[in-house]
Amino acid sequence: MVIGRQVAHASTVNDATAASTQNSAPAAITGRGSRNPAGNSGGTFSVGGPFGDIAFTVTDPRCAYLGGVQEAPSTVVDITDPADPRVDDFRDLNSVDRRPDLPVGKGLVIAEGVLVVQRMLASRFTPHAFLGTDRRLAELSADLAGVPIPFYRASAEVMSEVVGFHLNRGVLGAARRPAELGVADVLAGARTVAVLEGVNDHENLGSIFRNAAGLGVDGVIFGAGCADPLYRRAVRVSMGHALLVPFARAENWPADLYRLRDNGFRLLAMTPNAGSRVLAEMAYELSGQKVAVLVGAEGPGLTDAALRAADARVRIPMSRGTDSLNVATAAALAFYERVRRRVDDAAEGRGGGGARQ
Repeated sequence: MVIGRQVAHASTVNDATAASTQNSAPAAITGRGSRNPAGNSGGTFSVGGPFGDIAFTVTDPRCAYLGGVQEAPSTVVDITDPADPRVDDFRDLNSVDRRPDLPVGKGLVIAEGVLVVQRMLASRFTPHAFLGTDRRLAELSADLAGVPIPFYRASAEVMSEVVGFHLNRGVLGAARRPAELGVADVLAGARTVAVLEGVNDHENLGSIFRNAAGLGVDGVIFGAGCADPLYRRAVRVSMGHALLVPFARAENWPADLYRLRDNGFRLLAMTPNAGSRVLAEMAYELSGQKVAVLVGAEGPGLTDAALRAADARVRIPMSRGTDSLNVATAAALAFYERVRRRVDDAAEGRGGGGARQ
């Protein structure tokens, strides 16, 4: 039992279970911990003051407790009716024209799954509601402690009726889109950026963000014809990194490519065309410089205008009659060559620089 100095008050106690609270077994109590950039939490207590005030999270939603100094967890609201308007921000996620993540509609960002929700909490995309099962609420309890945001708790069956399909990951977060970053914001302090033209497949887009996060890319610039990086599938495939890796849309394409050059970037255009340099060779030559990696759409690749703006055209050596790779795979190889050369330079004392932290 934890006893503080203040009057008793309940936390996340529902009307249906409040009557049985006093007869329940003592609840498990864990510390709030701290949130790191990936969204994970620890489990330490926070103790302070002459009376030993304790900040903690009650993980049993049935349990009221006596006093103490607590950072209030998310408000838990049980949803039993799929038509409840309080969960409209999660409704019809697979609808062509009614999805809440359409930029021209509600313009929401939807995080799907525990890890992606954690990364949303660590990002500039501030969630305003969650919908999930009791199991996922328990897994997120430390992350949601002190976050005054409603968690709409529902059964898997009710969730399925709300969203329009069975959701294996069991939890969703919804956030409104903040003001978009500008190209200058993304380039500030960056040494490696990805520049995309015509990448209109959401899964490829999500994979590129995940690869960028894992391989030291500081930001992403979107040229003409790219898909929405905040579409639910793109965010999910990126494992939430589309919310963490800075991105901006070029307002003047392809003229903004010359703006990158004005900011000291060398532009490498990926293409299998004859006359292209081998990617690894160029990565070695430019290891100490700022680099922008340009990739184009599946099939057509980069436009002639983008190719003309590049400092060099680079290719991945292929065999067995294959002329190219999936765009996300090709981008990952370029990112890897870039980070590998920086590591080699650092090991040999050449000062190749590093990714922005």
